[in-house]
Amino acid sequence: MTSRRTVAWFLGASFALAAASPASAANQTVTILGGANMAFSPATVTINKGESVTFTYAGGQLQHNVVADNGSFSCARGCSDTGGDDSPTSAAFTFTRTFNAAGTFGYYCAVHGGPSGGMRGTIVVNDVATPQGQPIVGGISGNWFNPTANQGGHGFQFEVLPGNGMLAIWFVFNPAGTAQNWIYSQGSYETGSSDVVLPAFLEQGGAFPPNFDGSKVTAPPWGTLEFKFSDCNNGSAEWTPNEAAVNAGYQHVTFPIQRLSSIAGATCP
Repeated sequence: MTSRRTVAWFLGASFALAAASPASAANQTVTILGGANMAFSPATVTINKGESVTFTYAGGQLQHNVVADNGSFSCARGCSDTGGDDSPTSAAFTFTRTFNAAGTFGYYCAVHGGPSGGMRGTIVVNDVATPQGQPIVGGISGNWFNPTANQGGHGFQFEVLPGNGMLAIWFVFNPAGTAQNWIYSQGSYETGSSDVVLPAFLEQGGAFPPNFDGSKVTAPPWGTLEFKFSDCNNGSAEWTPNEAAVNAGYQHVTFPIQRLSSIAGATCP
């Protein structure tokens, strides 16, 4: 699809956002998948020393927890080192750990894995944060698309908001290719960072006017979107679906993004 056709596609799209307050996102998020897709997603994350990882489980039929190979933490509805309940549970839970030492740290579910295999993951902690890429500023705002061959029909609209907020809407399609999807994400970024992870939601339940009924619109959590900007016109997007999205056929994917349009007066220093 040519850039001209992609521009027309973006300009022809209209959308409405459910009210959402900017939410502070952790440096990285790991989703605990249950059912047939039992795993930590993504299985490996990379952070810098002093940054954090948030683990989240939506709950389900299976019991899970998260235990470090080196015994530094064991968590579920709470963490054992802070007096919390780290026993495997089928209830939903979320916790965040900060890593202040460099190295590679393995972890596992005590029910379905162990230090040598099964349901496990890895956290790589870099010793020194090396600033690189384009820090997120107002000039990032605009429309971006995937420049890979035959991928020009979907893309993002970015809006950098006051107070280190960022809004990203992914104009994309459902896995079956039978309907358009609006996956939108909103959260916050760190000043000077070229990388942001935003919680994502799937807007659904609406109908074409005059049959539109806002009370029927829902926006369930659908995973996370991570954006890295190498310069003011290029970057990458990584989509990590949560369990509900995986069960609906949405797969983890990473791809390049490139600027398609910009907002007058908004520039990158």
